[in-house]
Amino acid sequence: MELKTPLYDVHIAEGGKIVPFAGYLLPVQYGSGVIKEHMAVRQAAGLFDVSHMGEIRFSGPSALETLNRLLTNDFTNMPVGKVRYSIMCNEKGGVIDDLIIYKFGEEEYLAVVNAANRHKDYAHMAANLLPGTMAEDISDSVAQLALQGPASPAILAKLLPEDAMPKKYYTAVRDISINGMACMISRTGYTGEAGYEIYTAPENAVPLWKLLREAGKEEGLIPCGLGARDTLRLEAAMPLYGHEMDEEITPLEAGLAFGVKMDKPDFIGRSALVEAGEPSRVRVGLVMTGRGIAREHQDVYLGNTLIGATTSGTHCPAVGKAVAMALVKASHSAPGTVVEVDIRGRRVSAEIVPLPFYKR
Repeated sequence: MELKTPLYDVHIAEGGKIVPFAGYLLPVQYGSGVIKEHMAVRQAAGLFDVSHMGEIRFSGPSALETLNRLLTNDFTNMPVGKVRYSIMCNEKGGVIDDLIIYKFGEEEYLAVVNAANRHKDYAHMAANLLPGTMAEDISDSVAQLALQGPASPAILAKLLPEDAMPKKYYTAVRDISINGMACMISRTGYTGEAGYEIYTAPENAVPLWKLLREAGKEEGLIPCGLGARDTLRLEAAMPLYGHEMDEEITPLEAGLAFGVKMDKPDFIGRSALVEAGEPSRVRVGLVMTGRGIAREHQDVYLGNTLIGATTSGTHCPAVGKAVAMALVKASHSAPGTVVEVDIRGRRVSAEIVPLPFYKR
C-alpha cells in the first residue's frame, strides 16, 4: 500500500492527478499540464513536493571515514555548510544509488537518497559502518519542498532576510526560521535551474507550501508534478536512478566521473572500477532528427550494428525537440554521429550530441 506525503490533501485541493511512485502517492501533474509546469520552471518558478526522498543522518568521530569508504566522492576537505554529490557503489562497481551529502559539523552529516532506494541504501550503509559511526534513517520525520526556477531567489527573499539565504550552488543554511517554522535550506535542485530545497518537519509542510504559493503569485509560481520533474531533469541531462544508472552500470559508464575520486584511499567498488579500465560504453545525448519520440530501453543502431540502448527519452519543451539519453559503445559515441533508434519496430534517425541539451 502506497504512503502519502504530508502534502497529499493539498495536491488533491490543487487539482493534482495522483499516481503511485516509489511507494508514495504523488501528483504526476496538475490541471495546467506538464508543458506549462515545465516552462514555468524555466521562465519563472515551480513548487514541487519531494517529501518522498530519504534522509539518513551520520554522526560520530569516524563519520567522515565511513562516508569516504561508502561513497565515491571525497569528503575530506568539505567545509561545514557545503553539499556534495556522490555515488554509492557495490563491490562490482555498479551503482547502488546516487545521493547528496550535507556537512553540518565535523562529526555530523546528512545523506539524501532516492525514495525507491531508501531501505536498500540504509541496509547497505548500516552493514558497512566503521566503529564510531552511527547512522539513523530520519526520513519519516522530514518533509521536503523544492522551489525551482529563475524567480526562486526573489520569492524566497520575501520570506527571509537576503543574508540568511544560501548563495552559492550546493551550499546549505541550517536552523533557519520561515514564519516561525524551523527549516534547512539548500541551493540545490533537479531541474537545471536556480532553486532551493527546503527541509522541515512534516507538520510544517502544508503551511510552508501555502506560504510559498502566496509569496510566488506575482512571479507566476505554480505547483509542479513528477511529469515536469522528469522532463526538466532530462533536458538538463541529469541522470535518474534505474535509467542512466543501476547496479549493473558503473558511474564511469554513466558519465559521472566528476563524482568519483579514484585517487582517494579505497572505497567500495574502487578495485572493480580499476580492473574494468576505460569504459567500453558511455552515456550520450541523442536529438531525434526523424519523426518520433524515443523512450527508454529502445535499441540504438549505427547502420546495421547494434551499439546500445536508450535510457530515457521524451519531447523537451524548452529546447523544442525530442531528445534521449543512451548508453552506447564508446567507439561509436562521438558527437555528430548519425544513428537510428528502433521505436516499436521502426528505425528513426537521430544524432549524437554533447550533453546537456539545455543549460541556463
